[in-house]
Amino acid sequence: MNLTIKVAAVFLAVTALLFFFMRDTLLEAPTTSEAPPATAASFEKLARLPGAVGESSGVAVLPQEGHYLTHNDAGNRPHLYILNKQGELVETLKLDIKNVDWEDLAQDAAGNIYIADTGNNNNRRRDLTVYKLDLQSPQQPEAIHFTFEDQKKFPPSKKERNFDSEALFWHNDNLYIITKDRGQGKTANVYQIPAKAGNHKARLIGSYKTETEITGADISPDRNTVALLSEEKIHLFRNFDSPDTFFEGDYDKVNIKGAGQTEGIAFESNNTLIITSEGGNLYRYSL
Repeated sequence: MNLTIKVAAVFLAVTALLFFFMRDTLLEAPTTSEAPPATAASFEKLARLPGAVGESSGVAVLPQEGHYLTHNDAGNRPHLYILNKQGELVETLKLDIKNVDWEDLAQDAAGNIYIADTGNNNNRRRDLTVYKLDLQSPQQPEAIHFTFEDQKKFPPSKKERNFDSEALFWHNDNLYIITKDRGQGKTANVYQIPAKAGNHKARLIGSYKTETEITGADISPDRNTVALLSEEKIHLFRNFDSPDTFFEGDYDKVNIKGAGQTEGIAFESNNTLIITSEGGNLYRYSL
């Protein structure tokens, strides 16, 4: 074997060894199918919730900077709690209405608060109600009663049980109700009702395959982003033509691992979200 052949053989052997030891790095390709988990810089725990708020299920941002409104869900008193960002209880509003199963809060452009008494675990309730109230006179709420236009049985078969709701937001004098799919845990249906007292049929306007159960919702002040919440995940919709069809916009999913059973979500600004968990924590996430 002449010198040239020997050199070529050594070169090929070294190249093969290098490829063997570096194959994982050389063959690795980045994946972009899902938004990366939230980082410490974008997701932070603000505080523990006070003892009175043992099962926070909804949250709203109040005009006073760093102040939030929340409540407990089924089996608790019909109280609203005003908190600051340190998690301190500032005021308790004791309402003269029932808390059958309060699940979320929404807020309109005038600052009115909407309490979603829409928890319906077994899909058998016929008394679903959203209460509208002015925080300056909270003892005079209006009752917005509704039924789902496509629910025919109370309850339906187990796989068809998609008439529970823990998510609500307001836009342009309408309320948008997003369901928690207890039948198959896959599809969030979106219903619309007028934001006014009376008896209404909730109109089905769309659905989205979230592949999880939705526990909260809100729309940004500029009406350009809708955020849905599930356990330790935020679902963001942008670039839609109208909030009526937000589910047709661009979709991103953000992981907030470690947040626990996240239940309440509200925009503090167009780029900042406030989140509460049933585990008793108050969080902030920056988009």
